[in-house]
Amino acid sequence: MNRLNTNQPNKDKNNWQHQLDKFVKSHHKELAALAWGLNLEKGETDETIGIDLKGTPKFVYCSKKAIETLNRNVDGKIQEIIGLIDGYKPELEVLMIAIGDGQIKLVYFQPEISPPNCFQQLGQNVDALLKILETGMSESITPT
Repeated sequence: MNRLNTNQPNKDKNNWQHQLDKFVKSHHKELAALAWGLNLEKGETDETIGIDLKGTPKFVYCSKKAIETLNRNVDGKIQEIIGLIDGYKPELEVLMIAIGDGQIKLVYFQPEISPPNCFQQLGQNVDALLKILETGMSESITPT
């Protein structure tokens, strides 16, 4: 990703950011469960969960180094995102970076039920959650 679009986000309800917002709102519990499940699998790491929206939506990991490089390439315009990543508390909140065509969007929220409890209540393993969420995104988000 070479350029970051710094224009105001398109208010069009068909753009991927709006579609992603709607998806996130309707899947808080599943996303929280996935974030916690991936945290358990990965352990302490400098990687952040990403959502790659180019082509078929899929979950990926973004290294801290790659995010810092992107920040330098866009003259520090995502410094706040790096601050949130540095202070991220996976037992309380969900933080993911959605990556579209030349744009990124932060997915950041504190669910009503903690991520560990969401994971426990849903009773799904990480692979099942990935499949459910990636399928859902494919059906509701137009690829970039």
